[in-house]
Amino acid sequence: MALPAGETPALAVSRAQSLLRGKANFRCNVLRLLRPTACLLLSAAPNITFAQTYPTKPIRLIVPNTPGGGTDTVARAIADKVAPALNQQIVVDNRGGAGGAIAAEMVARAPKDGHTLLLGSAASLITGPALVTNRRYDPVKDFAPISLLGTTAYMFVAHPSLPVKSVQEFIQLTRAGAGRITYTSTGQGSPSHLAGELFQALAKVKMTHVPFKGGAPAMLSLLQGESFTMFANFLTALPQVREKRVRALGVTGLKRSTLAPDIPTVDESGLRGFEVEQTYSVVTAAGTPPDIINRLNREITQRFAVADVRQRLAHEGIELQTSTPAELGRLNAAQFEKWLKVIQQAGIQRAD
Repeated sequence: MALPAGETPALAVSRAQSLLRGKANFRCNVLRLLRPTACLLLSAAPNITFAQTYPTKPIRLIVPNTPGGGTDTVARAIADKVAPALNQQIVVDNRGGAGGAIAAEMVARAPKDGHTLLLGSAASLITGPALVTNRRYDPVKDFAPISLLGTTAYMFVAHPSLPVKSVQEFIQLTRAGAGRITYTSTGQGSPSHLAGELFQALAKVKMTHVPFKGGAPAMLSLLQGESFTMFANFLTALPQVREKRVRALGVTGLKRSTLAPDIPTVDESGLRGFEVEQTYSVVTAAGTPPDIINRLNREITQRFAVADVRQRLAHEGIELQTSTPAELGRLNAAQFEKWLKVIQQAGIQRAD
């Protein structure tokens, strides 16, 4: 091959070497650019696989209560509505006992693959763990939040013989009575008990607690005039209010209930910051891949939050409400700290 005019063999060799070095540098630069992308793709591969294959078997939804009641109703609505979207059966597994701790611990120790879920309530995720000193699971760190499902408030009711018609009148009467006003509850450490402790702390009053084992005997005590007041289950109290067997002083949520919009909240009645609500949510074991959490949240918020489910929950006094995983995480953490403080100040913390 003839050399270009004026180029010696030595110059031709030098030019060829420069060209080869340029091509080599180009290939190295391309590899440098591609290497981070390749590593990123490889690191994301497990999550992509999870998202594409989950779920691979039936999902177990553990309920910390026996069949029947609000928690069980919410769980079965989830199973009915969300299972078809996941192409897998959702099996409701009722595991009552120990205030919800048995069910919660099962989920906290389950494989981190999204196939074991907990239908969480205040008892299993908030007040229950706050009541024991040697709790076997951390209600915040051991669970990955998925979505809030609903809330229900309580009703603050009084026996008609008590000469009060509002929260403020009740506070004035209680301050004058200095402990003579009694309030009944469904048991030591129950939501109705803790509501009374929060009320006393915020209103700076003193009442005498009269606990019973269950809602029926507690309500009977109130109806018979043995106790003066109660923070009662909404659906249990509402018929008694309508029949004028007890008087409603307020509801414990921060907004009025759609089931009884004429009854003011305790907060709007002047006791600012007073809020007591039962919450229902879905969580799973901490460490479950985010893609699985997001998939479950997406299906729940789209399939669960529909009109017929809303009506179904309303029969149990539950207002349907969903959330993002982050919103639920913040809510549970804040509620746990709130009730832990109330329980410790009231001196009702116990060993499990």
